[in-house]
Amino acid sequence: MTVLHNSCATYIIIISCLSIYDFQSNFLEVGQHMWERCDTASALLRRGCPLDRLEDPRGATVLLKNLKVTFHPKEQRHQQQHRQVTQLQPQSVLLHLRPGEPQSFEVKFKRVEDYPIDLYYLMDMSFTMEDDLPSVMKLGADLVEEMKNTTSDFRMGFGAFVDKTVMPYISTAEDKLRNPCKRTEPWPCAPPFTYHHVLSLTANGSLFTELVGEQRISGNLDLPEGGLDALMQAAVCEEQIGWRNVTRLLVFSTDGGFHFAGDGKLGGIVLPNDGKCHLHENVYTQANFQDYPSVTHIAEILRQKNIQIIFAVTKEVSHLYEGLRSIFPKCAVGTLSNNSHNILQIIVDAYNALTSEVVMENSKLPAGYHISYTSHCKDHRPMHGEQGRRCSNISIGDEVSFNVSITAPLCVTASQRPSRVIIKPQGYSEEVEVLLSPICECSCQKDAAPHSPSCSHGNGTLECGACRCKEGRVGTFCECNQAELSEVVDPYLCHRDNVSGVCSGHGECVCGKCVCHKSSKKPNHAYYGQFCECSDFSCDHYQGLQCGGHGRCVCGVCVCLPGFSGQACECPLSLESCLSQDRHVCAGRGDCHCGTCVCHDDRFQGPTCELCPSCPSVCTLHRECILCRAFSLGLNHMECEMRCAHLNLTLLGQANDLATVTPSSGHRCMEVDSEGCRVHFLLRTGQRRVHVHVALERECPSGPDVILITAVLSASVVVLGVALLLLWKLLTNIHDRREFARFQRELEQRRWTRVDNPIYKSAITTVVNPKYKEQ
Repeated sequence: MTVLHNSCATYIIIISCLSIYDFQSNFLEVGQHMWERCDTASALLRRGCPLDRLEDPRGATVLLKNLKVTFHPKEQRHQQQHRQVTQLQPQSVLLHLRPGEPQSFEVKFKRVEDYPIDLYYLMDMSFTMEDDLPSVMKLGADLVEEMKNTTSDFRMGFGAFVDKTVMPYISTAEDKLRNPCKRTEPWPCAPPFTYHHVLSLTANGSLFTELVGEQRISGNLDLPEGGLDALMQAAVCEEQIGWRNVTRLLVFSTDGGFHFAGDGKLGGIVLPNDGKCHLHENVYTQANFQDYPSVTHIAEILRQKNIQIIFAVTKEVSHLYEGLRSIFPKCAVGTLSNNSHNILQIIVDAYNALTSEVVMENSKLPAGYHISYTSHCKDHRPMHGEQGRRCSNISIGDEVSFNVSITAPLCVTASQRPSRVIIKPQGYSEEVEVLLSPICECSCQKDAAPHSPSCSHGNGTLECGACRCKEGRVGTFCECNQAELSEVVDPYLCHRDNVSGVCSGHGECVCGKCVCHKSSKKPNHAYYGQFCECSDFSCDHYQGLQCGGHGRCVCGVCVCLPGFSGQACECPLSLESCLSQDRHVCAGRGDCHCGTCVCHDDRFQGPTCELCPSCPSVCTLHRECILCRAFSLGLNHMECEMRCAHLNLTLLGQANDLATVTPSSGHRCMEVDSEGCRVHFLLRTGQRRVHVHVALERECPSGPDVILITAVLSASVVVLGVALLLLWKLLTNIHDRREFARFQRELEQRRWTRVDNPIYKSAITTVVNPKYKEQ
């Protein structure tokens, strides 16, 4: 039996017709079936199910282990050295989960003072890091001294890496394998290696300084290093490194990038990294046989081993390691100086940053399960979603809490039931074990009676008040043999008439009776009736609501609430919605039908027939009568007396006097008479007569100022005449100047000399005798 948010009735059926009838009439209605005994608790009680027969299992949270968080004062460090430290509460929880119903519990975290720390320093020993080695040598004593302010239990270790010892990462020439740097002074370089574990975690800072001082720089060919190989071994070789279940820090120092999965193919290495420890005499032995690990593989190992990593890298490659912060669980990046003299400050700052933030994570949930977090940090403001997993700026002694809520899906079989979920803060070894126990059975199932006489003489098991039939038996009480049922007679009993289908198409015919179905679109909607002809969701709708929201659907027909009628209960019987402002039904101009006014005259509109856009206003209707009665304008005397006798006229002096009229309710009007004057009056309508207060002082427009108009016109004529004369003078002056200029040009063209005249011939002829000089 799958139990969701509904409860089930466990009323035991007594094998007698009278008892069965009494039970069904008391609880199940006619046409309802055994599966309809499951519903909400309130609905079952309302339908007559006895309270003591109600099966309503609820979820629960049980704390199996709940040690309180501890706090160690600095004054008692020596006394607390070997005692168990608890930062996370509780440690083990059992959740009884009802499907669809979340169960919540609180997880507390307190940053404990004097918490032990293990720090492993992993250093790049390629040639470019030679000037950094002296700073690392001094790191041991300095770091131990610095960490005394944080913890009295501090240990540190050391490891070195270069790269895989195959081409193209290093030169495989014999002399290069002995001394990759080609130098002998002040000392030759060390042979290349992948990863060398130098010092296990120890509290002896002097030993750290001594062993680091014995290290020699090596070398390789390409710029990226084999740091991920070394990082994997430093994380998984817990016994060799000496990791404890305390705060684990790994400092990764380099000035280069890193090779990752797939780069090993350049050296002919195709076997994937297996993520296991391969240290022999503190040397990584599988470097030339297994590829580099992938970034995500490293991230998962660091998460499993609760290692927080600090990248101490140079500025040139810091962007590469900044990209790892979103992948690695808890990670900090610091920028090294030229000779790593700031390495101590980087480690201290990174440690404070990593430990001041708590991020909750959990192991993989089974399919269908859902988990959510709500954080309550130092500011006491609850945060949800992804922000609900973390708290920042936590100092030593601060306590924060997380509300964890887990919801189970539909029940699964016993073999598929999950066993546990682990919840822990990133980078810490402490965890909360959450055991999951879904509630998939009712307690009454334990008292099941096999071969019960109540189930047709032993043809079924009586379980929680219902018969679970043997194979081949059907019916509410397993009374029918499925193999012996007549295929012709049985369906005939389930037809309402010759036209309708079997069980009206909404059920199955079992033992000559209809077993009705639920709606396929909405499981809460069910069919019922002898032939499944009835439903409570097939009634007419009005304004998007079944039965207009003013009734309930019973077997396809709306049963309206008092005050409503109609096929969809759309008609209110009250006239309230048809009353106009004067409390008349439809303003006396229409009839009220189903709460809506139907106006007699098409000119009138609106909910209560009060609007008439094409009708004249009440002021305009009485305009002629007021003008003739008060000012003798418009209508003649006889016609005025006949048409305007209904007016009760009161004459006032000025328009301002209308404001003093009491009561002031009515229509304030302003009309224009035939002389163009404004007439002000106040109009109040009664049952038979119209009461009018008229201001005798009209607002007539003043006549024109003849002198001013004459002066303006005369001045305008004079100014216009002078302007025209000036314009004419200007135009004639321009014309004369143009004509004179043209005359001057023509005169210049007529002046020429005789020599220049082509038709002139001189009267003098000069003859020269060529022989004159000779004589």
